[in-house]
Amino acid sequence: MDHARTRLLIVYNADSGVMNALLHALHKQFAPATYPCSLCALTYGSVSMRREWRAFLNELPLEVVFHHRDDFAAAYPGHGYDLPAILLADKDSAPRILVPAAELNPMAELSDLIVRVESQLEIERTLKPRVRARA
Repeated sequence: MDHARTRLLIVYNADSGVMNALLHALHKQFAPATYPCSLCALTYGSVSMRREWRAFLNELPLEVVFHHRDDFAAAYPGHGYDLPAILLADKDSAPRILVPAAELNPMAELSDLIVRVESQLEIERTLKPRVRARA
């Protein structure tokens, strides 16, 4: 796999824009049980990306591209994935699901998301396996 051409697509189940960001922040704060983007809830605090998630993404050997559902639909017309989702995209092929909404929605811990992304990237041969300490 050509890492220079492979991108990790982080696709939120939320629309882009300043007003939408404000509305989403308020929704997360005051009605978290009904907030529709589990990926946002896992990876963002009240207003900014969680440090652990940012550090993890910065260490990856591929480009990370963030999308909201409206700009993802414009960039990849005809790809109706359930959102949120984490996808892997190569320059010459359609994005493929790395972590689907069905797995993201029940996740409660950021550490679980990081482990899942790492393991999927290892399967895709995009990330070398790490030696994990046993508990």
